[in-house]
Amino acid sequence: MHELAVTQSILDISLRHAKEAGAKQITAINLVIGEFASIVDDSVRFYWELFTVGTIAHGSQLNFERIPGEMTCTSCKFSFHPASADFSCPNCKSEFVQITKGDEFRVDSIDVE
Repeated sequence: MHELAVTQSILDISLRHAKEAGAKQITAINLVIGEFASIVDDSVRFYWELFTVGTIAHGSQLNFERIPGEMTCTSCKFSFHPASADFSCPNCKSEFVQITKGDEFRVDSIDVE
């Protein structure tokens, strides 16, 4: 359900920047979302279609760029891409790991007319 708030934020950011640029229409929003961000694309699209009605973003396209997850072991400093729900280090088997890539979520760019 957090996609509702996330989508509203995307729209607010997009409208603010489009207004600052003097845009008449937003044609696309380009998002960067990490594997661990737990954002469901279809839910964001659903809310986007509802929220943009009556705005300059109505009819715009959402583009999702997914960033693969990466973790780094805090014990041996080995970086790896987890292949399953087992997040322990494949090098030393430590369970003390941290996310180093893949928790991103941002509006990368906005295409306007």
